[in-house]
Amino acid sequence: MVATYSRPTPIFTKAQGVHLYDLENRKYIDFTAGIAVTALGHSDAEFLRILNDQSRTLIHTSNLYHNPWTGSLSKLLVEKTKESGGMHDASRAFICNSGSEANEAALKFARKVGKIVGAQKNNLNKYEVVSFHNSFHGRTMGSLSATPNPKYQEPFSPLVPGFSYGNLNDQKALDLITENTCGVIIEPIQGEGGIHTATSEFLVSLRKKCNEVSAVLIYDEIQCGMGRTGKLWAHSYHPKEAHPDILTTAKALGNGFPVGATIVTEEVSSKIVVGDHGTTFGGNPLASRLGHYVLGRLSDPALLSHVNEMSKVFKGKLKQMQKRWPGVFVEIRGKGLILGVQLDRDPTALVKAARERGLLVITAGKNTVRLVPALVIEEKVVEEGLKILEDAVEAWLAQGVET
Repeated sequence: MVATYSRPTPIFTKAQGVHLYDLENRKYIDFTAGIAVTALGHSDAEFLRILNDQSRTLIHTSNLYHNPWTGSLSKLLVEKTKESGGMHDASRAFICNSGSEANEAALKFARKVGKIVGAQKNNLNKYEVVSFHNSFHGRTMGSLSATPNPKYQEPFSPLVPGFSYGNLNDQKALDLITENTCGVIIEPIQGEGGIHTATSEFLVSLRKKCNEVSAVLIYDEIQCGMGRTGKLWAHSYHPKEAHPDILTTAKALGNGFPVGATIVTEEVSSKIVVGDHGTTFGGNPLASRLGHYVLGRLSDPALLSHVNEMSKVFKGKLKQMQKRWPGVFVEIRGKGLILGVQLDRDPTALVKAARERGLLVITAGKNTVRLVPALVIEEKVVEEGLKILEDAVEAWLAQGVET
């Protein structure tokens, strides 16, 4: 394998629910869900039944032909989005294979809209894009250009031209949005960047400024969407005046099977014509049928209510740890089951200590432990996992880790 990842030693061979098992059959509680992917847990019975049934029926046709499931998934995405109180003028969807592809499509769509609008406005050179520090939008060249992290960008520069970067919740960032801006892309809750939440005030201001200059507003909900906040979409917590023109999703939509989607308004869709964009595998019958099932489950009010209940358990226990170690636990951030524990020092050794005790957690941003378990996790397992985390913190601090 090309050495693009630094992995710890366990080799995982099977999984069930919220547990993973390694080669020695050691069990781990999974608070990572494959980086917010396996929202229904591992080896969901109905998911496996559909996977088996559809794989015996039809896996792939390419987009040269229709199949029963691509349109069904697109329709359900639009319907459930509106029902959930999100993106009130959602109209159509482009189905692809991953989050990077969903964002790449969103950026291309914004550029296409910008060309048409720019031509209508005295041939404005309307191609620029604004994104935000601490964001993560993917590793393809367009999505990477929207991800202002030197670690990711510098090895591959020069990047796609026309990108500029503001600070989340900083009204001064609005000054970056001009008549030459074709799109603005933002995560309502930044995942990789450390679980930072955009305020309603900021998102409403962003929407208003985009309207003023005819720029497309893109919400990247690849990590924070699909029920993870206790609503289908994280932006559903914000008023209608903050809703986007384009919404991207992936990760949990396939519960581990590759699928992504770019949802757009009719205004955006009307400017995309045959041949503007495409994908060989995107929207294949197997991925689309699985996505259709997963979306139905993740939009269920009972499951979303459960997410909020488990969030209270997590936050309650984490606040107890914060009281025990107030100088170490700086802040607890997030909503639903996308949570970040801001620490005063590098948590790499803590992640290792937790793993050695049978708990999987990951990091985000600077000195942040990220908790993104399956949305179906039960209270007993939450408490068991957090007890392991507490024991790991105790051992970690006993090692005398420097700040």
